[in-house]
Amino acid sequence: MRRTDEEDYREFVVAASAGLGRLARMLSADPHAGEDLLQATLLKTWSAWPRVRNTENPAAYVRRVMVNTATKRRHRLWRGEVPTDVLPEPIAADDTSTVDDRSVLVDAVRRLAPQQRAAVVLRYFLDLPDQEIADSLECSVATVRSQISRALATLRVQPIDDEMNTRQLP
Repeated sequence: MRRTDEEDYREFVVAASAGLGRLARMLSADPHAGEDLLQATLLKTWSAWPRVRNTENPAAYVRRVMVNTATKRRHRLWRGEVPTDVLPEPIAADDTSTVDDRSVLVDAVRRLAPQQRAAVVLRYFLDLPDQEIADSLECSVATVRSQISRALATLRVQPIDDEMNTRQLP
């Protein structure tokens, strides 16, 4: 890779890393997996950067790589963790309802199908318009709207309010 390509890539990463990090954390099961997803995405785009930077919208291209990577990782049989009924240590209660409410919302979004989750995250967490979401997901604008509509319907059916209301008040 040429020196100008390296500098251009470095500038892109500095400018886009905050938004890509948020997207990665929302597409992943936990924040650490989100960091891994971000690193995997940046590694993939590093090797193809001369081609990526010549696209019409490099940020959309990188988001698409991230969505594809997250979707492929979700379909793997081994995820590196084994669920258990017994926690290794007690969890301290957090009295901040804002954080609790946000975590309930994030958990609900993470339970969506991969394409629906990606569309919701791109729309409501990155505030992208329909066309940019469609470009990132390589689908039509109508498909984006359909995925978001189905995701919102699923979120309405899930008992988010029940989880929020059953938390103990301080």
